[in-house]
Amino acid sequence: MFGISSTEYLLIAVVALIVIGPKELPAVMRTMGQWTRKVRGMAAEFQNQFQEAMREAEMADLKKQVDDMARDVKDIDPLKGVRDDIENVGKDVESSLGSAPGEPAALAPASSEPALTETGAEPAPASTEAASAPAVEAPAPPPSEAVQKAEHADGAGSQG
Repeated sequence: MFGISSTEYLLIAVVALIVIGPKELPAVMRTMGQWTRKVRGMAAEFQNQFQEAMREAEMADLKKQVDDMARDVKDIDPLKGVRDDIENVGKDVESSLGSAPGEPAALAPASSEPALTETGAEPAPASTEAASAPAVEAPAPPPSEAVQKAEHADGAGSQG
């Protein structure tokens, strides 16, 4: 333990026997054994506390690492790239259709008020399919009664 050889122990025992005496030697050896046991117990307790402190420090480091990893995982957005791609495609479509950004091209009204036909009915809203199809001219509205009477009168006078 301390680097003492067996001959040195024998020398210490002989000196103790001469100094202490043969009568007192067993009591002194018992007291030395108790003290040695106490010192070893305190050393073991200190060692256990030191190891426990090391484990707690390691646990604190591990907890910090786990918390950092959890924060990093929480910051990751797996759909961010897809979301950006969809937004870019939407902007490309809007720019190719010539509408203002942020306003859907198919649903952009021509004026602030809807146009009324001669019958007084509002036109049906344009669907997204109709916006992608080529424009087809709407049939001409039926002629008004005054135009029909004028044509009828002209037709009657020219025939007779």
